[in-house]
Amino acid sequence: MENELIKIEDLSMTYGKKIALTNISLSLTSGKIIGLLGPNGSGKTTLIKILNGLLKAYHGNVLIDGQPIGVHSREIISYLPDESYFLDWMHAKDALSMFRELYSDFQYAHCIELMTRFNLTPEMKIKSMSKGMREKFQLCLVMSRKAKIYILDEPIAGVDPAAREVILDVILNNYAEDALVIISTHLISDLETIFDEVVFIKEGKLIMHENTETLRNDRHMSIDELFREVFKC
Repeated sequence: MENELIKIEDLSMTYGKKIALTNISLSLTSGKIIGLLGPNGSGKTTLIKILNGLLKAYHGNVLIDGQPIGVHSREIISYLPDESYFLDWMHAKDALSMFRELYSDFQYAHCIELMTRFNLTPEMKIKSMSKGMREKFQLCLVMSRKAKIYILDEPIAGVDPAAREVILDVILNNYAEDALVIISTHLISDLETIFDEVVFIKEGKLIMHENTETLRNDRHMSIDELFREVFKC
């Protein structure tokens, strides 16, 4: 049975005079992988930050697992930002300890197993990792939580094509079947086969929320082709 894990009603937000989101209403249920798609500046990152409690000056209602954003939502959302948030002095083992202290659902041993797949060790200094290595490490941390909701912002943007298949495998095989996974990406052709639904956002407005198979059958095109058609200049 599907549970409504995210319910958004009439969500709007501005940065000064710049409109970031306008009257977004959206319901996302458990057991789905959702592609959050839109060009740069469409409002995707703003929406993600609101869901994670990082932005609060918005209008409208947002419920996570039936509750307002707060302690409970932080406990059940595992978030992969599109930028590294580690301090320069940290080694991987320091970040592992931080996650183990912050999140009761963090599986330390499982994270070490995932890191091994990417040739990462706890002794590595994070600052000396390449961008791709840092992204892989952060993904290992995020996918080692037993969360209800995973929000991944550009999880394959900084890695080479050869590693993307492994990253997809890590994502697909490390969450419970009744969890909700939201993936924001520009690399649609690499990820669209795993999406159950897609959400298109354009200039801060929700323009589409559909089942991917329905879209492919009705439009006779891939999600990547549809994206290019909807957002062409």
